[in-house]
Amino acid sequence: MTNQISPAISPERTLDLLWTRVRQRGDLPGFSKVVTAIVGAMQGEDDREFNMTRTVLSDPTLTQRVLRLANSAMYSAFGQSINTVSKAVIVLGTETIGHLALGLKLIDGLSAASLGSSDTRSEMERAVMAGQIARQVASSTTRRDTEEVVVCSILHSLGRLMVSFYLPEQWAEVQERAISNDISENEAARDVLGLELDEIGRLIGKRWGLPSGLVASLKEMPPRIDADASHEPLEHSEWLAAVSTMSTRCAGVLCEDDAASAEVDLAEIAENYAEMLGLDSAVVLSAVDAAQKASEDETLAHQGKQANEPEAQMSLPLGKPVDSINILKRGVGDMHDEVATASTGQVMTVALETVYQGLGLTRAVAFLRNHDEGQYVARMCFGECTEEMLARLHFKDAYQPDVFHAALANDKMIFVEDAQAPGFLSKLPRWWRDELSTARSFVILPLMLNFHPVGFMYGDWDAELPPAKISQQEVVLLDELRALVVKAIGYRNKNDEPAWTRTMR
Repeated sequence: MTNQISPAISPERTLDLLWTRVRQRGDLPGFSKVVTAIVGAMQGEDDREFNMTRTVLSDPTLTQRVLRLANSAMYSAFGQSINTVSKAVIVLGTETIGHLALGLKLIDGLSAASLGSSDTRSEMERAVMAGQIARQVASSTTRRDTEEVVVCSILHSLGRLMVSFYLPEQWAEVQERAISNDISENEAARDVLGLELDEIGRLIGKRWGLPSGLVASLKEMPPRIDADASHEPLEHSEWLAAVSTMSTRCAGVLCEDDAASAEVDLAEIAENYAEMLGLDSAVVLSAVDAAQKASEDETLAHQGKQANEPEAQMSLPLGKPVDSINILKRGVGDMHDEVATASTGQVMTVALETVYQGLGLTRAVAFLRNHDEGQYVARMCFGECTEEMLARLHFKDAYQPDVFHAALANDKMIFVEDAQAPGFLSKLPRWWRDELSTARSFVILPLMLNFHPVGFMYGDWDAELPPAKISQQEVVLLDELRALVVKAIGYRNKNDEPAWTRTMR
């Protein structure tokens, strides 16, 4: 007989204790700021593509992983190579890239949690495996929300992870009561914590600002037992919850059961969920097998890297890369693919990313001319450039005898090798000396439409970086790049553009 247990703690006290532990120990995955930035870029109304690109580029490891996944067989239907994050955002969309980036950061963060208790490690392994299974299941359907369901499945155990990591004593009590009273973990958590585990997960998701649809999916979705309702299609959030629940249960079997009982348990789960997901049970089991194999292959590959040589640690640009020519070529190729169909903002983002990565700049800034206000205004920036600094980067378009107006008046790229040279300081405007005086070298790429300047791209290298030079081959590629930006501007009707581009002409 089940013991009658009154809640040992109120929901409010549980949450207060949880947030206190988070402040004391730091966020479990160490990724809440990145999560906030990614979600903000997904939900923003203006310049979504640029904001998503900037968020991904702020993490070089994430940049490489996003590009690798965007070029994987899963997205081969797009039929083209993706060389820049900007193009990946254009081709796949901000939602897909956002969920893709979020999923990668969640996995990285959960892996860091392996430093915690064995319970937390077990929960982390199950969450990562659930994401693998969800990816394989989603790829077996005609739906186009693979990355979203992966994130939902990883986060499905968020409440369990947070409690096991931050409240280990209470977690142990939840486990003990569930076993001794033969009740579910959610019921035991309600007794001990005053809240069910999935409810804690949803509250954390809201606190992080996750999309409402994703938060709504963080719930247990039992298999249908009503035959009359079995053929009714699930709403999107319910489908996400069902795949996440099934994937998490399968992951639990793979991580906890012995081989003999796992086959039977997996077959039962597949049979229970297949019909409501619109799949055959054999397809579900095949997806689980594929996920298990993918996980094993990744583990072996990681062990091989550790045995042979340490994995290279990526860092922010440290001056011009040795393969700058190839990076510029690939970026220009991406622009050729998109210039006829992408918006001015999208093409500008690809161009600015290409210049930033190809030249290994400290910062790359896009300035556009605002005819109504009679000035050039910074609109985009990659690298070491805060929003506050960006707001201060503007100057009048009336001619002044400085290097920027000279580049714009002559439609010629200008490269300044030593901006700190005493004889050159008089050619630098006050706004540059106030905001960008840490730069030793910089380049100006003017953008001219119908013999009138519409803006320019600026990039610089701070003094602590190795001295920079630009080869003639790079000049040719940079001239081609700026010509493509101007061509894109010329294609567009101002009514179809973001507000910040409508003042350019």
